[in-house]
Amino acid sequence: MSPNRMAALLNEWLWQEQYWLPPGISWQDIKMKDEDGRFPLPRDLLITLPLAFVFIALRYVFERIVAIPFSKCLGVKDRIRIQAPSIPKLDAFYKHISGQPSQSQVVSLGRQCGLSQRKIHTWFRHRRNQDRPSNTKKFCEASWRFVFYIVSFAAGLGSLINTAWFWDHRECWRGYPKQPVADAHYWYYILELSFYLSLLLSVSVDVKRKDFKEQVVHHIATIFLIGFSYCANYVRVGTLVMLVHDSSDFLLESAKMFHYAVWTRTCDSLFVIFAVVFLVTRLVVFPCRIVHTTMVVSLEFFQPFFGYYFFNVLLLVLQALHIFWAYLILRMVYKFVFTGKVERDERSDEESEVDERDEEEEPKGEEGEHNCEQRKETINPKLTSLANNCVLNNLTNQRNLNSRLRKAR
Repeated sequence: MSPNRMAALLNEWLWQEQYWLPPGISWQDIKMKDEDGRFPLPRDLLITLPLAFVFIALRYVFERIVAIPFSKCLGVKDRIRIQAPSIPKLDAFYKHISGQPSQSQVVSLGRQCGLSQRKIHTWFRHRRNQDRPSNTKKFCEASWRFVFYIVSFAAGLGSLINTAWFWDHRECWRGYPKQPVADAHYWYYILELSFYLSLLLSVSVDVKRKDFKEQVVHHIATIFLIGFSYCANYVRVGTLVMLVHDSSDFLLESAKMFHYAVWTRTCDSLFVIFAVVFLVTRLVVFPCRIVHTTMVVSLEFFQPFFGYYFFNVLLLVLQALHIFWAYLILRMVYKFVFTGKVERDERSDEESEVDERDEEEEPKGEEGEHNCEQRKETINPKLTSLANNCVLNNLTNQRNLNSRLRKAR
C-alpha cells in the first residue's frame, strides 16, 4: 500500500463524523459561507507550532532585557554556593549514575578517590547545590508567566464580557455545532495553545518543582483540551475554561516574584488573594458552572457522542489537578494562619532544601574548627609563657629565701 493511500485512509478514519459531531449531523450540515463568519477548522491550529517557538524566543529576550534588570530593582539576591572541586570519578558518577549515591556507593567511591565518606557526602551536596536554579532564574520564569497570564486574562475578559454565553451558559450550546467564531476568540485560542506548547517544549530547562509530573500532565491535558475543543467547535465553553484558569494564575506568579525578592508582606498579601481566587474559581465556578454545563446542560441540545465524552474526561483530569493543588494551597494557608507568614512554596524545587541548610551550616562548622585551632595556637604560647613565668618566680623566691636564711645565721 502506497504512503499516499495510507495517509488517505488515516485521514478518513480520523475525521469520521461520529467522533466530532453529534448524531444526525454531517460535515456538509455545518458548512458556512464566508459572510456567515469563521468556522473552526483543524488546519487553523498548524500555526500554533511556529508560534510556540516565537514565544520561546520572546521569553529569552524578555528575561534578559526586562526580567533580570527588574529583579535587581526589586532586590533579588542569589545565594552564594560553595563550588565542588573537580574530581573526575565523582563528576562521572554524578552525571551518568546518580546525584545521591547510596551508602555502599559512597564507600566504593571513597576507596577509589582516597577520600573519607564525609568528604564524599560533602562533595555531592555541593555538586547538587551547584545545579539548583538561582533566585534570579526563578524570578525570570515567574515574571514571564505573569506577563502572559495577566495580558491573556485582560484580553479574554474584554472579548467575552459582552457575549451572551458569558452570562447564560445555555448559549454555549444554542445552535451547536454550527456556531461562527469571532476573530478575537480565534486569536485567544491560538495564542493560548501556542503558549502552552512553548511551556511543554521548555519544561526540561524550567525550574523543576515537586509537582513536576502534575505540571506535565496539566500542560498535555490543556493542549489536548484546547486543540480538541477548537476542532469540535467547543469554542464558547473553551474560552470560559481558559478565562477561569487565567484569573488566578497571574496572582500566583506575582506572589512568586515578590517571594524571590523577599518582599514578605507583599508576597503574603498576594498569596492570600490568590488562595481565595483559586479556591473559588477552581473548586466552585469550574465544577459547578463549566463542568455542569458541559456534562448536563449540553445534553438538552444534542445527544452524547465521542467528542462529548472525551472533552468531559479532559475537564475531569483538570479538576483532579485542581483538587491536588488546592490541598497544597490549604497547607500553606494553615502555616500562614498559625505562623503568621508563608514559609515557602509547597511546590518548591524538587531537590531537598536540607542540602542548602547544611551548606550554610558547614562553613560555620569549618570556621568554628579553624577558630578553635587558632585559639589553641594563641592559648598555648600564653600557657607556656605563664608556666615559664611561674618557674622563674619560684626560682627567684627560692633564691631570696636562701639569702635571708644565710643572713639570719
